Amino acid sequence: MSSPIPYTDPADLTHYIGGARRPATSGRSQAVYHPASGTVARQVQLGSVEDVQAAVASGLAAFPAWADAPPLRRARVMFKFLELLNQHRDQLAAMITAEHGKVFTDAQGEVTRGIDIVEFACGVPQLLKGDYTEQVSTGIDNWTMRQPLGVVAGITPFNFPFMVPMWMAPMAIATGNAFILKPSERDPSPSLLMAELFKQAGLPDGIFNVVQGDKQVVDALLTHPDVKALSFVGSTPIAQYIYETGAHHGKRVQALGGAKNHMVVMPDADVDQAVDALIGAAYGSAGERCMAISVAVLVGDVADRIVPRLAERARTLKIKDGIHLDAEMGPIVTREARDRIEGYIGLGVEEGASLVVDGRGLRVPGQENGFFTGATLFDHVQPHMRIYREEIFGPVLACVRVDGFSEALALVNAHEFGNGVACFTSDGNVAREFSRRVQVGMVGINVPIPVPMAWQGFGGWKKSLFGDMHAYGEEGVRFYTRQKSVMQRWPATIAKGPEFAMPVSR
Repeated sequence: MSSPIPYTDPADLTHYIGGARRPATSGRSQAVYHPASGTVARQVQLGSVEDVQAAVASGLAAFPAWADAPPLRRARVMFKFLELLNQHRDQLAAMITAEHGKVFTDAQGEVTRGIDIVEFACGVPQLLKGDYTEQVSTGIDNWTMRQPLGVVAGITPFNFPFMVPMWMAPMAIATGNAFILKPSERDPSPSLLMAELFKQAGLPDGIFNVVQGDKQVVDALLTHPDVKALSFVGSTPIAQYIYETGAHHGKRVQALGGAKNHMVVMPDADVDQAVDALIGAAYGSAGERCMAISVAVLVGDVADRIVPRLAERARTLKIKDGIHLDAEMGPIVTREARDRIEGYIGLGVEEGASLVVDGRGLRVPGQENGFFTGATLFDHVQPHMRIYREEIFGPVLACVRVDGFSEALALVNAHEFGNGVACFTSDGNVAREFSRRVQVGMVGINVPIPVPMAWQGFGGWKKSLFGDMHAYGEEGVRFYTRQKSVMQRWPATIAKGPEFAMPVSR
């Protein structure tokens, strides 16, 4: 594999409304950093209520014709968009590495998983098929159809600036809606390339809009009466706020929150595989994944076999600018995020956990001002500690020691988050019982990061999800549409005279 071309465009990042780039009206902007060097790479213009109103108006104007288009015609636009994404996948990955910091190969994986959803959305003619029953009563037939909602919106996080928007926009657009994306202001460049590729694919102007911004834009979307549904991925406090505020204003809301994902390692697990899994799942993307493993639950004597090997691997990770193809971990997205993570490491020491590997104060030669934190490993972590209870969202792995399977299961189930979990074992009965009894939405058996494929749907339990439906998959189709049931009969089958009793099948 050849080295990627770094993304270095210094131009300001603006909105994309009605099929064209459009400057913000607020006069406000915010720096977008290159995390590896710590330098400002470009500015993003922050939106206002007026910008949101313009995007909604653009969507409302374009929606009727798009909703009326045959699903096959919408699918053909998706097929062309898919083709263009495949042509630009490395460009998208370079943008992600430049603004988020994750290593280039990981960014390529993110792009691929986002493209998977577009492939699924290409099948929308089949996905929108309703049910039909002939003769539900004498002379009466009944069928269902799914119809789009109107203008819908998505608010997406910094850690997956391409993949998470693809969880939302392709499903919303293929089912006939107009979509407004509010990307993270930390790494917004992919959003504008998405918009341009949608236009090249033949998507009508106004069906995909991008409004850059911060809380002002979020609140404007939450309260706008013509935004019918809103999807969100981010931290739990914000997810709860999004869900409650949007629901209060009559919107359908899907808000995916935080996580504290455990990986249970049984004594019969393959230790080599478990160590590899923990290293990749805890420190990949510098731990800035909602599905990262941040707690290793080590059962019985497996702890003494695993912790020393984890420490050895954590100390020797190749940490550098993610544009280097041999990099295993890149920088943290911002200086503030790095300082918050290192603050948690200090807190863990104060709480009495054993700090086996300390990643604080890492300096990468040649990039001393970059936002780097090294891999950190704690042992003998207790459930009452904040480093166990709270989401750190960084390269910090906490090891908790338990005596047996029941204790491990109870520990996982007692946590307020229920996003993802894994169990490494060679025992089929343990695997079966764990899968059935664990109170978590996404479960991996010898799979450390069990992110479902495009046709399955993503979502956790408990405080990891606010709302009724998971992202993408068939639940994504249901989220962005509403069902209509039609009962039909013709005059020849209608009995004479009024009917005052409840209709029943006859």
